[in-house]
Amino acid sequence: MMRLTSLSATGYRSLQSIRLDIRQLALFIGENGVGKSNLYRAMQMIKAAADGSLSYEIAREGGMQSALWTGKRKSGPVRMIFSASFGGDDEDIRQSGLSPSYSIEVGLRPPAAAGFAFEPQIKEETLTIDSGRRPLEMMGRKGPAVFARDDSGRRIEHPVRLLDSETAFSALGNAGRYPEIGDLRATILGWRFYHGFRTDRDSPIRQPALAITAPMLDEDGRNLAAVFATLVHIREDTEDLDHCIAAALGGAVLDVPVPEETATFGLRLPEFPQRVFRPEELSDGQIRLLALAGALLSYRLPRLIALNEPETSLHPSMLPALAEMIANAAERTQVWVVTHSRILADEITARTGTRALTVIRDNGATTIKGMRISGSVEDDDA
Repeated sequence: MMRLTSLSATGYRSLQSIRLDIRQLALFIGENGVGKSNLYRAMQMIKAAADGSLSYEIAREGGMQSALWTGKRKSGPVRMIFSASFGGDDEDIRQSGLSPSYSIEVGLRPPAAAGFAFEPQIKEETLTIDSGRRPLEMMGRKGPAVFARDDSGRRIEHPVRLLDSETAFSALGNAGRYPEIGDLRATILGWRFYHGFRTDRDSPIRQPALAITAPMLDEDGRNLAAVFATLVHIREDTEDLDHCIAAALGGAVLDVPVPEETATFGLRLPEFPQRVFRPEELSDGQIRLLALAGALLSYRLPRLIALNEPETSLHPSMLPALAEMIANAAERTQVWVVTHSRILADEITARTGTRALTVIRDNGATTIKGMRISGSVEDDDA
């Protein structure tokens, strides 16, 4: 399976310039306000470029004036740059020796250009494959002009000139003519970002789900009941799920009836063994823990699971079980965790041996304690 091996971001919010080596389990800890969530968002920007929603994502957080580096800027063009490199342990990947990398550069539009004042303008994009000799550019973009190599290796110009807000990665990766671009795009679109599950009374997590087999949890958790029903009635293996729920919720037992038109679930609590507590009756912490269980222990896991402060609303007694779920997931897929809980970080380390990287602010810029320029971190400084 192809996995993310490095991530870099320049000129984005508190990320003046940072490059990270990414392992099977990436664990980050830091105080509030140091920019942990900006690392998480930078990875989301890579996915947004792949699915064509980059301009929307930047606009949603306030436009370019909010997204650009917050510190003192050097003279010259104002730019945000996001890059990601990939590799893997899969036999086919090892034999081919091909390691793709993608980079996108975003800036402000010139005063006379068409578009809105603070709308992001995509300046450049590149997708290269490193075969061990020299990187081969499979896709290149400068302004609206885009070229790519087709399945025979020919360099051809994309016939449609893209809008300044459109990504070539999405346009070409969805065209069916460029297999390398399409394969990498499919990998990135397989990522899932789980953060801020709603826990209010009208939350999608608390609602019944359509009775459709659900191999993995939607990002907003709305198919949680179907995920549980798939595990219980299709896979018929809930040992890890039952263990973690009981450990986190004081011996509680998940109840999942056979779905009819919709799938539902509830909890049997030790104090009231004859009664099933429906989702609308559960506390914020209980429903959030169940959503995390659905994300981390589903029938099939995403290509990458990213969790941003998953400990939110959870009682400290639930964190060992959450750490166990994260450790279980990391055996099946790549996992990225951002937290400010030392308890959770220590519990994950105890189960996986992965040490948490400490996120700090240095002269206003987010960085990692002990990080080298190359993106690696000495064990003693992790």
